[in-house]
Amino acid sequence: MKNSAVSRRHLLKAAAALPIASLPAWACSAVTGADSADDRILVVVELSGGNDGLNTVVPYGDDAYYRLRPELGIAEHRLLKLDDHFGLNPGMLGFQRLWDKGRLAVVHGCGYDNPSFSHFTSMAYWHTAAPNSGAEFGWVGRLADRMAPEPVANFVINVGSHQSLAVNGRVHTPVVFDDPARFQRRGFAAEQPLLSQVDDDATDNPTRAYLNDVAKSGRDASAMIRQAWDGYQTSVDYGIAPVDLNKVAACIAAHLPARLYYVAFRNNAFDTHVQQGNLHRRLISYACDAIHGFVADMERLGMADKVLVMAFSEFGRRVPENANLGTDHGAAGLMFMAGKPVTGGHYGELPSLTELDSGDNLIPTTDFRRVYATAIDGWLAPGAANSVLNGSFETLPILG
Repeated sequence: MKNSAVSRRHLLKAAAALPIASLPAWACSAVTGADSADDRILVVVELSGGNDGLNTVVPYGDDAYYRLRPELGIAEHRLLKLDDHFGLNPGMLGFQRLWDKGRLAVVHGCGYDNPSFSHFTSMAYWHTAAPNSGAEFGWVGRLADRMAPEPVANFVINVGSHQSLAVNGRVHTPVVFDDPARFQRRGFAAEQPLLSQVDDDATDNPTRAYLNDVAKSGRDASAMIRQAWDGYQTSVDYGIAPVDLNKVAACIAAHLPARLYYVAFRNNAFDTHVQQGNLHRRLISYACDAIHGFVADMERLGMADKVLVMAFSEFGRRVPENANLGTDHGAAGLMFMAGKPVTGGHYGELPSLTELDSGDNLIPTTDFRRVYATAIDGWLAPGAANSVLNGSFETLPILG
């Protein structure tokens, strides 16, 4: 297949306790170390909970699939066929449209050695790209630090109710927000003039001056995000649940300087232990419609050549169905890349449905860091993957 002073960083960590709706990026000097001519963007979509890859891209050409899933197996005639072996879950019309345009890459067998079946642990491994290490910084955060070695305001944006470990970096602090309309300093209305004054107070105390800078940056970043959202209009259909990708589109449309965006399907949505069939179809349709809508919106904005989407889940599901017509935590799963920069098709080695591990799980055939390396070396920062991922991982020819 195709193959005696408190450090600035500690102060910033302490600032997380400040009454700000979400911790934003702090204002710094002009971009240093980033290539101003290169305005490519990477958008990472997290399908949290462990998406069932076998009922997402269904290997209907393999009889073992139906033997192991007599009830959950999706009949061939219901699938959105990609070829003579694979078909998409019938809820994945958005991905079918991307596939037909050659703008969807499916990477099979993604995982890592000695997998963890814990959501928390496995997701930490994917966030840090460092299984079994307890790494402090996320791979997106390390990538941002490599792309721009000096702090850059608003370089990384994480849309969500809390900051993901993936975007935690040594140099850069991401803008983190959930609802753009409410992204602002918390406080009673009568307190707002005083809160604003504190941000601008001149002081000879370096610690207070730094904290004022953090607070001012929060105020400025929140105003920027709200303005972007208020000015965003689109005729593109993102489906029922846009998965925050419309908020990313608003930021891109407003020409924010962010090069890295991170969004997540929340609350372990894809943890389908019970009565999986209809639930999974609905969930995967939300994700696919949202990603398709986002790609279409980038086309509308004239940004299709500049934006790449990558989607992942922390693990796949066990191959046999369980007694509750669901599936349990597994190992290898799927990753996707979508957008105009993509050469559509299947990538990675297809894992066997008959040669499973001792727990009836697919054995990973593609180290997930190969996909990360592809996004780094093939898209955002050629030659940086080894240092960002702390190892050498062969890229896939997804981006030509």
